[in-house]
Amino acid sequence: MRYHSTRDRNLTANAGAAILQGLAPDGGLYVPDSVPAVDPATLDRWRALPYDALAAEVLALYLTDYDPAFLRSAAQQAYGAAFGGKTGRLARVRDGLYSLELWHGPTCAFKDYALQLMPRLLVRAKQDLGRTETTRILVATSGDTGKAALAGYAGLPGIEISVFYPNAGTSEIQRLQMATQAGDNVRVFAVDGNFDDAQTGVKRVFADAAAAAELEKRNIRLSSANSINWGRLVPQIVYYFYAYFRLAEQGGAAYGAPVDFCVPTGNFGDILAGWYAKKMGLPVGRLVCASNKNNVLTDFFTTGVYDARREFYKTTSPSMDILISSNLERLLCHVLGEEKTAAVMRELAAGGTFAVDAAARAAITADFGCGWADDAAAAAEIGARFARDGYLCDPHTAVAFAVAERRRTAAPMVVLSTASPYKFPRDVLDALGKPVPAGDFAAMQALETVTGTAAPGSLRALQAAPVRFTEVIKPGAIRAAALR
Repeated sequence: MRYHSTRDRNLTANAGAAILQGLAPDGGLYVPDSVPAVDPATLDRWRALPYDALAAEVLALYLTDYDPAFLRSAAQQAYGAAFGGKTGRLARVRDGLYSLELWHGPTCAFKDYALQLMPRLLVRAKQDLGRTETTRILVATSGDTGKAALAGYAGLPGIEISVFYPNAGTSEIQRLQMATQAGDNVRVFAVDGNFDDAQTGVKRVFADAAAAAELEKRNIRLSSANSINWGRLVPQIVYYFYAYFRLAEQGGAAYGAPVDFCVPTGNFGDILAGWYAKKMGLPVGRLVCASNKNNVLTDFFTTGVYDARREFYKTTSPSMDILISSNLERLLCHVLGEEKTAAVMRELAAGGTFAVDAAARAAITADFGCGWADDAAAAAEIGARFARDGYLCDPHTAVAFAVAERRRTAAPMVVLSTASPYKFPRDVLDALGKPVPAGDFAAMQALETVTGTAAPGSLRALQAAPVRFTEVIKPGAIRAAALR
């Protein structure tokens, strides 16, 4: 399968090259030339597969220049012991409402599903393409991607990784996950701004020909581990299939009947993976985009106008504190075509806003619903889910539960639970109406006592881990940091 830029169909690459490059040369994102269709017989065969085998099958349809035997081996390695046997765990919350718990991996966030696999894809692509240069990964993160990428790429030969996160814009646990990362090939920078400042700065480095030339002299080429990279997004398609099969197996849905999904999202990659699954033939009903108070996507789906010229809010769901949702560009490409997508992206860059016509909005809302919940609503949802259903969730998942309650239809609803509640112990304790200790680790212990649940060992261990990275830089210094 070939890939092309969202802004120019003539800028093409195979899967390996697209993963290595991250962004297309014109600043666009790579999208597949077509979405592979899966017939009912194949779906029936896939139903009985374990997670790693299903992943290999789905990936083989998109990553056609990779050896299928390699994909099977890579999936087995990625989704083995690191997930403790809980890949794609689907929990019943109550009748008709389910939680797909995607946080049982090594960094306790859904990003592990892509970033345990993606480094293997990148290293193999370099081998297959005969590339011997050092690959420098640049990552902008709103919280979870940074640690997941660091964990995936740390220690790999021929790879360097630099992560940029908003200073004071993540939870303390998220910050420590990044700041304590071991490895000689990793660097972490706090950016004195918000996630959009970090993401914009990183994108500018990718588009900077002079920066590329300077790195080329040192035999270094850039790549990305953000969801702007197709290698980040494609593994996420898998868990929609797996969740559907498990739901039918548990009797929560009649096999072949539609199932709705509600996804807490800021950068739009996680929910876009569900759209690809639907277009492949999975019986997905509505894909409900759940936003926090930074509700630029809700407004876009409602009005057809995308306007990032608004106040930025720091919330208790920091991984969603985003105003420029990069993966929306992929959806726009599929709906508008490359020429119009390039035009609206120019409008967004120049003025912070763009609009689509009624026909385009109708095409988008045929598949997507939307809604948003502020911190108070998310806190109320954390309390309600635990009090009524005995189910504990983090603030991001709570945003999705709150929106799901307002957008549910007769179809079963699966909420994507994207992070462990123990990454945000103080906010979760507060939502439960309990006294909140001053420190995150004391709060973690209190949350265990109050709920009878156990904090992941990898998070508890952060208390004793030495902090390695403390540097804070201005957004304008991202380029210099990326070139060090």
